[in-house]
Formats: sequence, C-alpha cells, structure tokens
Amino acid sequence: MVLASEPSFPSSFPKLSSSPRFHSSISKRIFSDVVGDITIYVDGQPFLLHKFPLVSRSGKIRKMVVDSKDPDLSKLELHNVPGGAETFELAAKFCYGTNFEITTRNVAHLHCIAEYLEMTDDYREENLISRTETYLNEIVVQSLEKSVEVLCSCEGLNSMAEDIGILDRCIDAIAMNASKEQLVSGLARLECDGETGKLKLGCQDWWLEDLSVLKIDIYQRVIAAMRRTGVRSDSITASIIHYAQMSLKGIEKRQAWDSSMVIGDEQRLVIETLVGLLSTEKITSVPLSFLFGMLRMAIVVDAALGCKLELERRIGFQLDMASLDDLLIPSLQNSDSVFDVDTVHRILVNFLQRVEEEDSEESSKCGYESDGLKSPSHDAILKVRRLMDGYLAEIAPDPYLKLPKFMAIIELLPDYARLIEDGLYRAVDIYLKAHPSLTESECKRLCKLIDCSKLSQEASNHAAQNDRLPVQMAVRVLYFEQLRLKSSLSGSSADGFFSQRMISSSGAPSLAVSPRDNYASLRRENRELKLEISRMRVRLSELEKEQAFMKQGMRDNKSGEHGRAFFASLSRGIGRIGIFGQGHGQQQKSTRKSQGSEGKHRRRQRRSV
Repeated sequence: MVLASEPSFPSSFPKLSSSPRFHSSISKRIFSDVVGDITIYVDGQPFLLHKFPLVSRSGKIRKMVVDSKDPDLSKLELHNVPGGAETFELAAKFCYGTNFEITTRNVAHLHCIAEYLEMTDDYREENLISRTETYLNEIVVQSLEKSVEVLCSCEGLNSMAEDIGILDRCIDAIAMNASKEQLVSGLARLECDGETGKLKLGCQDWWLEDLSVLKIDIYQRVIAAMRRTGVRSDSITASIIHYAQMSLKGIEKRQAWDSSMVIGDEQRLVIETLVGLLSTEKITSVPLSFLFGMLRMAIVVDAALGCKLELERRIGFQLDMASLDDLLIPSLQNSDSVFDVDTVHRILVNFLQRVEEEDSEESSKCGYESDGLKSPSHDAILKVRRLMDGYLAEIAPDPYLKLPKFMAIIELLPDYARLIEDGLYRAVDIYLKAHPSLTESECKRLCKLIDCSKLSQEASNHAAQNDRLPVQMAVRVLYFEQLRLKSSLSGSSADGFFSQRMISSSGAPSLAVSPRDNYASLRRENRELKLEISRMRVRLSELEKEQAFMKQGMRDNKSGEHGRAFFASLSRGIGRIGIFGQGHGQQQKSTRKSQGSEGKHRRRQRRSV
C-alpha cells in the first residue's frame, strides 16, 4: 500500500496493480505464450517464474543457474531473504518490468534484497540498486521525517540494513537536518522575541514527536549523532524527556506482580539507556520532577544499580528544589517500611557530599563552577533541613519503620543546618507515639539527637509536659528554659554585644555565603568571646587582690607609707572599676561640675595625696 502523501518513484513502464501472488498473472501477461520454467522457493513459499527476466537482472540467480550445470534446472531455493517473500515479490516485479512505487516504507527492503540478489548496473542499466540509491539520496536523506520512517521500516531486516549502511545514512541525515532546523529556529527566535508567547511556541523544536517512534537502540545512536553535529543540549534533553514520556507511559501505575517478563525487560532497557544518555548532560538542564519519575520507574522495573545511583546522584545535587511529595517513594519490599527510606538516605548523602566538595573547591579556587551547578548556599541547606524535618514527620507514623533508619537520616544533617529544632522535635514525638514498644534506652538515644537549646518557647513548654519523653530530656528542657529566663532578665547589654559582632563595618548584617563560611565565622566569634571572658576574669582577679589589700590596710589603720599605699591602691581600684562603669563615671563627672570651686579645691588636694 502506498500513501497518497508519499512521493512515488515510478519506473518507465505503465503502472500495474499489484496482486498478492503474481507468478501466474505476470507470466501470462508478459509472456502469454511461454510457460514458467523455474520455481523459486523463498523461505518455503514457491514462485513459478521464468529464467530469462531473472538472470538478466540478478547476478545471484544467474550464478546459481550457471553453477548448477543443469540445462533443465527447474527449482531454486533462497534462504534468509531480507524482507521475506513479500519483498522478493517486488524484486521479481522489477525484473519483469512491472511498474510499482518506491516509498519510504519499502525502499529499505528493496535496497537490501537488491544487494542480496546482486541487482547491479553490471547486468542491466538502472538496475534496482541504483534506483533505490537514487531514492535514498534525493528524497529520504533530505528530510528528517522520511529518514525516521525508513529507520522504522528497517526493523525486520536484521543486520542487512546495517551492513549496507542504510541505518548510518538515515541517522546522520536526522542529525544534520536537526542541526539545520536549529539554525533556522534560532533565527526565528530572534524574530519572535518581541512577539507574543504563541509565536514563541511555534519556534520550538518540532521534531521531538518524530523521534519518539524509534526503537531505543536506534534512538540512542541518533542522540549520539546529534551531539556530534552540535545540536543544542536543551533540545536533546527535551527529546529524551519526550521519548521517556511516550515509551514509558503508565509504568508507574503498574504493580510489580502484574508485570510480564518481556514487557519488564523492554522497559528496563529503555530506562537504563535513557539514564545513560542523561549522564552526559548538565545537571541543571534536567528537570527534577523528571528525575524523580525516572527513579520511581527504575525501582519498579528493578533497573541496574548503576542506573538508580546515577539518578540519585543527580537528584541529590538539586535536593533543595525538591518537594515533600517527591521524596515519598513507595517501598516494594513487603517486609520493609511503607516508604523507601534507604533511597532518600542516599540522596541526602549525595547532597551533603556536594556541599563538602564545592566548599573545598571554593577554598582553593575562587568562583569555581562544575557541571553548571554552583555551590549550595546556606539557604539551600536550610531548605533541605526543613524538607527533611517534614519527611521525618511524614514517615514517623509507619509502624514498620526501624529506629536505626529513622535516626540515620537525623544524624546526617550537620549542626549548623539546624537553627531551630521544632520540626525535629515534632517528628520524634510522632515516632515515639507510633512506636510505644521502644525501650527506655532507645528513647534516650533518639531524644539525645534533639538540641534542647534550639527549641522555641512553645516547643519547650510542650516538651516539659510530654510524658512520652525520657526524664533526662525534660530536665534538659527545663535547664535551658532557666538559662533563657536568666539571659532575658540579665539585660540587653549582652544582646547589644552580640548584635554589634553580627554587624559588619559597613553597618549591614553579615550574611553567610556558604555553610563553611558560616561555620568558620561562628568559630571565630566563639574564640573572640572566650578571649574576652578570659580578660574579664584576669581583671576580676586583680580587683579581688586589690580589695584584699585595701581591707588589710584598713585593719592595720596605720599612717605614713602604709596610708599612702592604701590611698594609691584605692585610686587604682577606682580606675579599674571605671572601665566597666563608664556611664556611672560620666554621671559623677556631671555632678562634680555642678559643685562650687571650694569642692573642686578639696578634690584636687585628695588626688594629690
């Protein structure tokens, strides 16, 4: 059958209608007075034909007739004929001069059987090989759609189409036409910039739909050829996503026990191949939702471990952009928890490894970037912390969730990622409520992971009255509440001291650029605070010594040198106290100015003494 939209490539004879099996009708029509003299068996199916039209165009049949050395040869057998009996029928029609159309659906089969039958121009001009070559060069190679159609028609030709180069020619033609389309669409985008959004949609790559009909092995070779010809990375990524959506449709809804082995193997091959194609793309060019979808499908079809690890690595690098629903991956193990906690654990490990690697690279090379992904900022780590707190609260009610798995995710996040522990406390409280069979030691191990000093006032009040918590944690909560109350009553001087340290010289608050910088600044401020405290302790010890010396002088109640030493020590003590009480000294100074000249004279005499 020939589609009306397909271009025909007719021979020079009048067109004849094709019959299902033509050997009797064709022989009677062309050689009405000559009976068929040879029967050719093609994969067991007989064709009653004539030697002369066959040997005049087919070198293979001519050699078989000559090699038989039988002038009365009446039977030949052909094995492994490309395209089978149907394609041989078209080749025999061509030998008899019957006209038919060469189309994208039969050109690959005709070219293969022409090579098999050795129908070259050495036996007759414009033989079948040259006619199919002309069609491939003038029509197929010039069009991306027709090249795809020819590739789809090569499915039943085994290795013959590969050996004679039809696959490579069509694959290279697709890549070249896609590259040309990219240049044309680039110019169209320049014209579309000032237009409406609908016009921009018309400028997108239209060939994505065409490639989705290819087999996965052919599609993989097409993508490799596109990369060689310089097709844009975003176009290749969009093509991979579209191919996955079309070829893996409905796989997530399928249950593990409903899958047949053949379909599962095909889908597993598709997933593993597409993930391999994605491995060469930039991390940020692949949408996170697509990666999570591919990971879920890889788990369902039990893809190779390397395939799942690659998806987890890519997801981990963008974990701060994920949502809670993305992480709720069902577990297929009957005896395990409801959700796949191990997969999320590995994803979080990849994210933290990325943080450490990028921080070390930033310290060695300023402004370094890799894979198009910048170092995760402190905001990204805080987002992941909030995401993990929500995930822990979501999986905590699962009665089959083991305590080591639950604690492993909590212990992964560093201390600087948790500024407030309310989310973690909520998740732990839900877990304790859902697992009343935990021992006291297990409860203590779990609750030790909560930093009570980072609980809010509301969470602290709830924890102090929570009967599910161990007594030790309730004591810690009350202790830190007491410290918080003392610090609030002690005044705002300490708050002002800390706020001054957090303000930069320009007057703007210093923001942590990365977790490493934030942690280093906190350590530096901690050292400065310790140094200041040590200085204050030294000064306090000196004051205590001076106070003891003054008390000793007052008890001795002596005059002369001891009296002068007493007043000198008193003067030094007052001077040191002024360091800590500058506001009180200024108040005394204003009071002194308001007094008369006689008071000033008396104070001068006292100072001189």
